[in-house]
Amino acid sequence: MEKRVLFKSGWLPWALIAPQMAVILVFFFWPAGQALYQSVLQEDAFGATREFVGLDNFKRLFADPSYLDSFRITAVFSALVAVGGLALSLLLAVMANRVVRAAGVYKTLLIWPYAVAPVVAGVLWLMMFASPYGVIRYALIEMGFEWNHLLNGRHAMALIVIASIWKYISYNFLFFLAGLQSIPHSLIEAATIDGATPWRRFWTIVFPLLSPTTFFLLVINVVHAFFETFAIVDAATSGGPGKDTAILVYKVYYDGFKAMDVNGSAAQSVILMLIVIALTVVQFKFVEKKVHY
Repeated sequence: MEKRVLFKSGWLPWALIAPQMAVILVFFFWPAGQALYQSVLQEDAFGATREFVGLDNFKRLFADPSYLDSFRITAVFSALVAVGGLALSLLLAVMANRVVRAAGVYKTLLIWPYAVAPVVAGVLWLMMFASPYGVIRYALIEMGFEWNHLLNGRHAMALIVIASIWKYISYNFLFFLAGLQSIPHSLIEAATIDGATPWRRFWTIVFPLLSPTTFFLLVINVVHAFFETFAIVDAATSGGPGKDTAILVYKVYYDGFKAMDVNGSAAQSVILMLIVIALTVVQFKFVEKKVHY
């Protein structure tokens, strides 16, 4: 039988969701409305003069080669962070799920990175790759690989991708581990008796049963790559060298707070918000069809 909670008063349900609704209105809808309003205006840096310009700010953005290039940078960065983070997290979850002795210690160590602030994660990995004290850079040089993220754009991109994956790996790990532990062992044992190899068991039984978790994490990781990596980029590379790591969310900050182009920055915010909404809709419309609940 389906159980439902019945409220005697009509106002109590609204009162219970009021705090969450207030947070959504204040921290999402109000800023989004402000960005949309400012994106159709043209005003000076001090807000003394204001003029309605319609879609001119958007036209100017799409005529800017550096802004169009940031789309490519963001697409590459987001794909590497989302796919790489999910793959590595799933691998760690599978390995941790097989550990018998000191399993709690391994799981606790893998969860710790999530408690680190994004800016701290950026500085931490920057120091490990920085000269002359970075341990990873020293190891790379010893292996004959010259590392310089200050001059090489690919090296800088690799730095922020690694830092972003490491920062969010704990979140993915927790969900994958919970998903693995919810799979009935009888299915795995039956496949083993039938002679299925570990690789075959994983792709035909384990991974399909993890598809709801994987789909959820894919959506979350895409949003994470678009929005929550700003602090890592700002702390590690500041969008450099040149503009090689200037992803869309960092360009919004740079143009608005450093270049003082408030209205152009607002237009970029609107475009970024629409891109994330569109990607989420596409994932739910097409990717979810391959999910087995």
